[in-house]
Amino acid sequence: MSWYWNSHGLPFLPGNTFRDVTKSAFHRAQTLHYKNGFPLPHRPGDAIGQDPLRSEQLIQQKINKLTLMTPDVRFGSLYQIPPEGFVPSHVALDKKVLRFYAHFKEDVLFSPDEVYRVRPVMIYYYLEDDSMLLYEPRVKNSGLLQGKRLKRQRVPKNERGEHYHYKDLNLGIDLDVYGVKYRITHCDEFTKEFFESEGIALNDPQPMPVDPYTKGQIIPQPCHITPSEFDPTHQFLTMDGKVLCFFALWDDNHRLYRETRTVIIHYYLADDTVEIREVHEQNSGRDPFPVVMHRQRLPKQLKPRPFPSCVLEVSKHEVDEYFSPKDFQVGQTVKLLARSFLLYDCDGFTKEYFQTNHPDMEMKPIKVPKKVDMYHNRKRYVPPYNGFGSLEDSLQNCLSLVPKPPRKNVMKMLENNLKELRYSATLKSKYPVDESRCFILTYYLSNDMISIYEKPARNSGMISGKFLEKTRIPKPGSNLENLEFYSPADFAIGATVEVFGHRFLLTDADQYVLTYLESISSQIPSQTLDSVRQKLGEGAANNQPGDQDG
Repeated sequence: MSWYWNSHGLPFLPGNTFRDVTKSAFHRAQTLHYKNGFPLPHRPGDAIGQDPLRSEQLIQQKINKLTLMTPDVRFGSLYQIPPEGFVPSHVALDKKVLRFYAHFKEDVLFSPDEVYRVRPVMIYYYLEDDSMLLYEPRVKNSGLLQGKRLKRQRVPKNERGEHYHYKDLNLGIDLDVYGVKYRITHCDEFTKEFFESEGIALNDPQPMPVDPYTKGQIIPQPCHITPSEFDPTHQFLTMDGKVLCFFALWDDNHRLYRETRTVIIHYYLADDTVEIREVHEQNSGRDPFPVVMHRQRLPKQLKPRPFPSCVLEVSKHEVDEYFSPKDFQVGQTVKLLARSFLLYDCDGFTKEYFQTNHPDMEMKPIKVPKKVDMYHNRKRYVPPYNGFGSLEDSLQNCLSLVPKPPRKNVMKMLENNLKELRYSATLKSKYPVDESRCFILTYYLSNDMISIYEKPARNSGMISGKFLEKTRIPKPGSNLENLEFYSPADFAIGATVEVFGHRFLLTDADQYVLTYLESISSQIPSQTLDSVRQKLGEGAANNQPGDQDG
């Protein structure tokens, strides 16, 4: 059986066959056909018109064709492997840019000073994708729209669709880009080396033409044959930030009530200007305008005028002499703008300046009489308590315009929270009806406040309930200067407590009062502690049950 062997004389077994590399169709043939609407499998006789012998011959021919076909065998890959040293152009030319310097002339219309302007540009040619970019350097305050004139793109060369190549660029040529002619004058060193490596000869570089408008803006420096005697720039550079400070008294005698004010006179050595500032005093009743005279040069002597002047400002041509540092002598009176100022002292820098530059002038301070402030040492009197609010809150209204709440002892409030001392009391009054009224006086240890509650009594005719809100009660005879409040040491059984004109007699106390007073017995008078012990001891004895008869 010949089909067990292939054309190479090898057995028709797996591993001895080769793939047909010329085959392009790998689809699976249709295995069903439709007859009367039903899918039926193909049979050999159905494919060729009910001829089984012919179908078997065709199948055998296909098998022979596949087995006897000589395949195109290639040992290795189907694609050619490039050599190891190969580098693609987009990698080799990445970030390599040719730079040319060029310029173009822009016409200026309707200007008598100039006809055109020369505007320099830089042309960047990117070797990676043959694109170009045009950039004009920015000039500050030029008034022109400068910067990127053409974004990076391939620039068309002609109407046939060709684009500029680096071989089309050279020095001394005109480059037409969208109707604007750019004259290339020179390039950088990398561009020269690249053209030499490509075997392209560059033309000689050309100078950049001068812009006539820019040339006209350059002002030549004046040439002085005789050097100037006065150099204000030198004075500014050497004396900038150096100020002479004088303390003076301004005798303001043109007012109805003559008064003397304290001012500070500043003399700026950089430009020989003078400034006067007023020292604002507290509670003087004046608006705080610190500057009496703004910084300016003060004329000392004016030239005589043949006619009256209607201009308030004085020009430098009308002044013979300005004030200088030699005109300010400590201990003397200087007249500035028709006002007299007595210089009585100066700062340390001013003294050093005069010792160095004017040693003949003595800068000794003089004593000036101090102002007598009748309200400075005046004692403050606190008005009497009017009965509204607590004493601490009312006192805050006298200390500040916006009263602040009095400070509280937070630690005492936390330690004695919800701790109360309760006493029974009666009202001492000249009216007999008040003798039957019973009260409960509660002392709060957290904030030393007292509240009074009246116990209800049937058919008494009195409104029971809260008699006094929680408040601190001062002792009789205490004032705002020596303020003293009631404390647990004052609450002895049988003692009288005066509360805003009402007198209460303490008759009894609860057991916690004794426990608390014994815990702080060193701070409580023995008379108060004994009275509470005696009262509570009697109450305990009365509450004990008596002996029952057997």
